Amino acid sequence: MSAEATNPSTPVPVVPTAATAAVAPASVRRKSRPRIDLRRLGRAALLGPTARDRLPDAIGHVVEAHRAHHPDADLEPLRRAYVLAESSHRGQMRKSGEPYITHPLAVTLILAELGAETTTLTASLLHDTVEDTEVTLDQVREQFGEEVRYLVDGVTKLEKVDYGAAAEPETFRKMLVATGSDVRVMSIKLADRLHNMRTLGVMRREKQERIAGVTRDVLIPLAERLGVQALKTELEDLVFAILHPEEYEHTRELIAENAARTADPLAVVAEEMRGVLREAGISAEVLIRPRHFVSVHRVARKRGQLRGADFGRLLVLVSEDADCYGVLGELHTCMTPVVSEFKDFIAVPKFNLYQSLHTAVARPDGQVVEVLIRTHQMHKVAEAGVVALGNPYASGTDATATDASADGPGAEDPADGERADPTRPGWLSRLLEWQQAAPDPDTFWSTLREDLAQDREITVFRPDGGTLGLPEGASCVDAAYGQYGEDAHACIGARVNGRLATLSTVLKDGDTVELLMGQDPASEPSREWLEHAHTPAARIAIQRWLTTHPGGGTPADEPAGYRADADFRERRGHESGPGGRPQGADVRTDRPGAAVRLAGCCTPVPPDEITGFPVRGGVVTVHRVECVAVARMKSRGRTEIGVRWGESTACRVTLVAESFGRRGLLADLTEAIALAGGDIVSATVEPPSEQRVRHTYTLQLPDAAGLPSLMRAMRDVPGVYDVSRTQNQTPAPRLP
Repeated sequence: MSAEATNPSTPVPVVPTAATAAVAPASVRRKSRPRIDLRRLGRAALLGPTARDRLPDAIGHVVEAHRAHHPDADLEPLRRAYVLAESSHRGQMRKSGEPYITHPLAVTLILAELGAETTTLTASLLHDTVEDTEVTLDQVREQFGEEVRYLVDGVTKLEKVDYGAAAEPETFRKMLVATGSDVRVMSIKLADRLHNMRTLGVMRREKQERIAGVTRDVLIPLAERLGVQALKTELEDLVFAILHPEEYEHTRELIAENAARTADPLAVVAEEMRGVLREAGISAEVLIRPRHFVSVHRVARKRGQLRGADFGRLLVLVSEDADCYGVLGELHTCMTPVVSEFKDFIAVPKFNLYQSLHTAVARPDGQVVEVLIRTHQMHKVAEAGVVALGNPYASGTDATATDASADGPGAEDPADGERADPTRPGWLSRLLEWQQAAPDPDTFWSTLREDLAQDREITVFRPDGGTLGLPEGASCVDAAYGQYGEDAHACIGARVNGRLATLSTVLKDGDTVELLMGQDPASEPSREWLEHAHTPAARIAIQRWLTTHPGGGTPADEPAGYRADADFRERRGHESGPGGRPQGADVRTDRPGAAVRLAGCCTPVPPDEITGFPVRGGVVTVHRVECVAVARMKSRGRTEIGVRWGESTACRVTLVAESFGRRGLLADLTEAIALAGGDIVSATVEPPSEQRVRHTYTLQLPDAAGLPSLMRAMRDVPGVYDVSRTQNQTPAPRLP
């Protein structure tokens, strides 16, 4: 349980203020509030509750931070929650020797500085009471309402998860079930873990490393996906100090050396920016944001020797969205922009709600200064993520409701019957769906770990203007399952930026993706898709289908549709030689008595414009005039012979159908050809490539006028994306 957290005075590496300052929003950090003295808090807590009409001194810091974000908040629930928590934990001590009540107070202060609403803070003060004291969930409900009870219950269940076994698939699955669908449960847990990491010192080295390892592998990625960057960055630094003490110490020395320098290029550029924006009439704050330890370490590994501008970034805060672009325009006009560094996360926010413009400007000495441009509200969300959104389940537009005695999760707006959680559908929502859909814990864990390891995301657009957020490296397979869920089993291909593409195509940020869906209800995924699936949604859906259909799934080397039906196998037995050249076509020539043969490279039919060339044996081959072989033979000086169509309209033609593979495709194609009046003389199917199949049919038609309607009928077969007449598919006739 969390009471194991220990004395901060024990020699655990301490992250300097420059790194840990990111925990609070900018408005709070500028007050330079020192870290709370837990021993003093403990003494205040032991004095017991004060008069009912005044707040206990011990929660003064919490109240101050809370009022900075919610000046009109009702503080009575906080007073009552503190009184209950203090009396319930009285006599319990942390391993460091401090009264236990200092822990929930510190956790609540972290959340208050991030801007959490009153209900979350109330639950935070009580988060250990049900597990560690005689207080029951029924008592919490009676005194604080169903919503607080729900949050406390969720955190209590998380506390019962053995984090030492968090690498075990089933353990982590239980953790997610315990979290439920309320992101505030995880927010409280993250703040709880941050305080325990801050005070990890008296534990044995191996236990510190175990806890730090789980924090790195599980909780830090969760903080990233919930957008709580302030918690994430400090957790990263604390984990870095424990797991990599030598590299941490080296990074600390680099930061200290840079701080001792008299000239700061960031300060110089910041002042230049203030002048540029003043002249442009744009009201803005320009702040220097020091990089935290892990960020400095990453930059050092990437760039080698660090320079002054590498130790921080500039943050420009404005009031309106439009001002962000105004600032960008002025900076790019008056300074030297590094265009390759520009990213617009305002127009296309990240999956974790993050919005900002990223750019960079170059100094005359070659140093590059990174710049972040955002509104004050964007900055609040960038720092605190879902914590800054208030109560996501309040009805109507009251997203910052602070009534701790509300009816809780059951009090959502009855108009839509669903919670108004701004993160749903989102990462946590998908996560809960994955854990339910995974055929086994190992599948869920392996796909989840891959997803958590992704720290970059791309956004692709649907033809209807909607967007899909996918990890970098995602393919069309991932887009299909991201948009259609398990219905993506019927996907037969895609168009990327208007051009046909295979499902294995890797997508880039900003691509437009149109997914082509088949109509066959018996459609099945291919085992080959697993090689191209990067998202848990795709991998779990495909593996679940394969698990429930033993032996099913199109083999990787044989896409659905390549398995010809019996009637088509019979037809393939009548294949002719290359070109399937018809004899006795009704073509008249200017060379009386000459035999006529239609060229297999372009298979002309009436009323195509045609021309002829003599070949060995006195035969005249007839080509469409646009055939590439015609130009080649003309360039070699071959003599053309005049040809024209006779009275008969019967013809023989070779068509190429290109399709995505699916079961029964060839049978459907041959049926469409037969219904359109075509007789198959020969047919070939090329070996499949990445789910794409190429079919070549030589057909006899009673009337050439029926060719356009036959080709349309073939294109209408689900899975077929193009039908064309052969155009130089076989070698041109050799010249004698």
